[in-house]
Amino acid sequence: MTFNEMKTFDQQNHTAVFDNLIKYAVAPRPICLASTIDQDGKPNLSPFSYFNFMSQSPAICVFSPLTRMRDGSDKHTLHNIKATGEVVINIVNYDMVQQQSLASTEYAEGVDEFAKSGFTPLASTQIKPARVAESPVQLECKVKEVIDLGPGGGSGNLVIAEVLCMHIQSNLLNEENEMDQAALDLVARLGGNWYCRVTADNLFEVPKPLRKLGIGVDQLPEHIRLSSILTGNHLGLLANVEAIPEKTEELADDQHINGLLEMWKDDQTQLRNELQRYAATSLDEGELDRAWQILLLA
Repeated sequence: MTFNEMKTFDQQNHTAVFDNLIKYAVAPRPICLASTIDQDGKPNLSPFSYFNFMSQSPAICVFSPLTRMRDGSDKHTLHNIKATGEVVINIVNYDMVQQQSLASTEYAEGVDEFAKSGFTPLASTQIKPARVAESPVQLECKVKEVIDLGPGGGSGNLVIAEVLCMHIQSNLLNEENEMDQAALDLVARLGGNWYCRVTADNLFEVPKPLRKLGIGVDQLPEHIRLSSILTGNHLGLLANVEAIPEKTEELADDQHINGLLEMWKDDQTQLRNELQRYAATSLDEGELDRAWQILLLA
């Protein structure tokens, strides 16, 4: 593998550039469309992309409203959370992405972002703030803690919210209550004005080494580990086996392999390269066992 030259930025000496670039790098970020109410029951709705899921039991989500850069003041969402201790986290999908962006407008305090963005309020079951009916997944939460992450404009306020219950559109679930990831059609925040969309075409699975102990890249044969053809992803797949497989005869009738063996019988280096290219194709198609059998011929 080769490595590109790096350029370094530190926050103290490159503040504006650093603040912009890190939003491109730490991405994609899921979007929390937070619904809250103030002490008088007036609603507020605002999206936050500094957001994620942090604990399974108890179920904890975190998100971070930043203080305003221009004057260091807190956002209405943060005022409401501190006053009431409740929030609905509405998950954002593609069908509602433009409306959630509109809800981020800095309207004056007391202005109803539900009305401004055109979203439909839906009564919650365990807390007072309303859900967003258009959201495919709605999380009713009690706020456990708010942590001030620093002074001045742009500093975060980490909201730690315990999920009391979750509402999911039934068309996204099968009879076993398993989620259709593609149908959820999520969007995520990137840098600048950029977003991305989770569609069926860009979904892929990565086998998790949870129940077995992969041998690791360091235990791969040297000609595989130091290959200029196989990528880091290829090596990661090959190393996620409990032991290097035994060579079999399953590829004995593969005409392409037999052609390579004949063509490069007097050039072992070129033969190894061609077999690695062929194995790479199998790995890209999800055929790990076949890829190993090809590589064992080298």
